[in-house]
Amino acid sequence: MTTIAKFTANVLHLVNHGVSRMRESEQYYSQIRKEQVGRESDLLSSLLENSEELKRLTGFEADFGIRRNEILFKVTTQIEDTRTQLKQAEQLVQRLKKHLGQLESLHRALTKK
Repeated sequence: MTTIAKFTANVLHLVNHGVSRMRESEQYYSQIRKEQVGRESDLLSSLLENSEELKRLTGFEADFGIRRNEILFKVTTQIEDTRTQLKQAEQLVQRLKKHLGQLESLHRALTKK
């Protein structure tokens, strides 16, 4: 075998060996990429589930806030109504006491002979 033929054979051997190593590297990279895509997909699914749960909780919190405000308004209204009714009842008591006093005075006047 001539020197050129040996050189060419060595070059071909190195090229084939390099191509083989490149294929191995590409396969390794491809496997790593598939694993990474799988992890990213799992993470995205988890984030979406958490997002949905967060939306539900936010909706619940908003509904709870609305319901709380409605109840607070009703309680406040009842407090005001009760105070008004109590004041009216106190005024009625005062008028009844005054009327009772007048009736008692009239009774005393009529029973004197």
